Amino acid sequence: MVLRSKNNFIGRSLRIGFLCACGAGFAFSQASAQSQLPLQDFSSFKNAGKSWQIVGDVNTEQGKENSFKTTGGTGILVNQPTKKAHGEDLFFNLEHGDIDLELEYMMAAGANSGIYLQGRYELQLLDSWGTVAPKPGDNGGIYERWDDSKPEGQKGYQGYAPRQNASKAPGLWQKLRVSFQAPRFDASGKKISNAKMLRVELNGVLIHENIELSGPTRGAVGGNEVAAGPLRIQGDHGAVAFRNIIIKQYDKARPELSALQYKAYKGRYSRDTDYSKAKAEATGTSNLLTANASHLSQEYTLVYKGTLNVKEAGEYQLEMAVQGGNGFIIVDGKPVRNRVTLPAGNVPVEIIYSRTGDWGNPTLGLNIAGPGVRSFYIGDVITPDDTDPIILSANTNTILRSFIDVPGSQKITHAVSVGSPLKVNYTYDLDHGMLVQVWRGEFLETTPMWHERGNGTSRPMGALQRLGKPFFQLGKLAGEQAAWTADSTGSGYRPKGYVLDEQDRPTFKYQVYGASVNDQVRVSEDGHGIVREISVTNAPSDLYAKLAEGAQIESIGKDLYLVDGKAYFLQVQDAGGAKPLVRESAGVKELIVPVRGKLSYSILF
Repeated sequence: MVLRSKNNFIGRSLRIGFLCACGAGFAFSQASAQSQLPLQDFSSFKNAGKSWQIVGDVNTEQGKENSFKTTGGTGILVNQPTKKAHGEDLFFNLEHGDIDLELEYMMAAGANSGIYLQGRYELQLLDSWGTVAPKPGDNGGIYERWDDSKPEGQKGYQGYAPRQNASKAPGLWQKLRVSFQAPRFDASGKKISNAKMLRVELNGVLIHENIELSGPTRGAVGGNEVAAGPLRIQGDHGAVAFRNIIIKQYDKARPELSALQYKAYKGRYSRDTDYSKAKAEATGTSNLLTANASHLSQEYTLVYKGTLNVKEAGEYQLEMAVQGGNGFIIVDGKPVRNRVTLPAGNVPVEIIYSRTGDWGNPTLGLNIAGPGVRSFYIGDVITPDDTDPIILSANTNTILRSFIDVPGSQKITHAVSVGSPLKVNYTYDLDHGMLVQVWRGEFLETTPMWHERGNGTSRPMGALQRLGKPFFQLGKLAGEQAAWTADSTGSGYRPKGYVLDEQDRPTFKYQVYGASVNDQVRVSEDGHGIVREISVTNAPSDLYAKLAEGAQIESIGKDLYLVDGKAYFLQVQDAGGAKPLVRESAGVKELIVPVRGKLSYSILF
């Protein structure tokens, strides 16, 4: 077990004022106009080769590499190179500069592909399932630049591995979110700043941030760099599928805040005060939006008036960022809460900052995003929270008891999280005998648990797969369609803790309905998932196990299931001769099976 702190995980702590405050750090903008490719045909692309097709559904073929089974329809873009249909790169009609790209993709087993921003900077797509220490050529990596004139072993350079391997198994949908900033050029065409991967998330995990790209990566359409270039998918290396492709372009000029005049007043802001008639302690003009325009230091109010020059009419996000007080904004005489429709031209604005005491560094800023405009910040420099996150690594098998938050549910108060050096981890709920969640990557951030007084909560750091709201894994049913047991009343449920084997791996124990249960959860030796074995002594004849629940559960082979829209696989190895059943209950699908003394299955993700 290793505790460490990482400065690059430092967040920003901002007080929420009258508007929802947000920090100066980059986030994916929601205000810009976006376009989702319809994927009904190839009208969004240039000259798609024979290996590309539009389909309605896609699945991997078990035991086969670089192979998909497809179903007719639309909505999914598939590339499946064969000897007869040699794969070709697919170019979008789009020529882009600054862009946000979101998409879901599925790799076939052993497949290799890539996304080229501007046709020149590759984000690798690869079947990297189970890789512990990813490299630039692994899934989500920024591929290397290349120089054939260098000696062998040195030709590749300036590649960037993902921070951790957040990849899913082939045959499962993965989500990629990319924010790309194009290189900048002066009027003569000389490059004045490099292209950047501002932010890349894979399956909800941040894998790159503010990475400068000094030039095109290997396989670029050209060695030159441009202000606008084609979006391109590599098509000659293996079978890959895409859906839900969303593109946001940022090609419009930013609004400009100018002609700022301020007045400073003693005391906190009051809605009942007419500041046009109140006595100001200081007045002046400012080139910057700042909370420190006057000599006042405690409990004061700053009222700014100025002009926002809007280049492009449309809906904008205006979000205050404040520390040490509160703030809000009035546009054209009307208070604004986050979103506002603005005309092109000069729009009068009033920005108010209220210092509410002597705590915190007084800070005032404004985040602006709009049609064709990526979110940008103007104002005081934000002072980061000086709290170093407390990171718990699992270089050996590691166990931590803590609280765990589950969205839409109560906090799990008796959670046991288990981490492994294979970077596959899970959380077990002692109150329900349930496997709550599994994830791939780093183990836990425990800052909320251990910083200062703490609240007892830890958070998974990798690509997380939740397995449903807390429910009892074992229950008695009067029949196959009876509702699942919602609580422990009459069950005699008694948790008995856990015992460790020689490798410090726990086996959980409890009693329920007069039966004794040993629940052994292990990381598979190949790092592909979790293997679970439930042994029950004196099991009643009507005892069942609920193995999974989700919006969808589909059988794709003997005792092999895809759960929740291809989020993960579940494979039943041994049910003691009992037959699993997929049923619908309370609007969700459930996979249940009678318990015949011993039950073993795997979760592959």
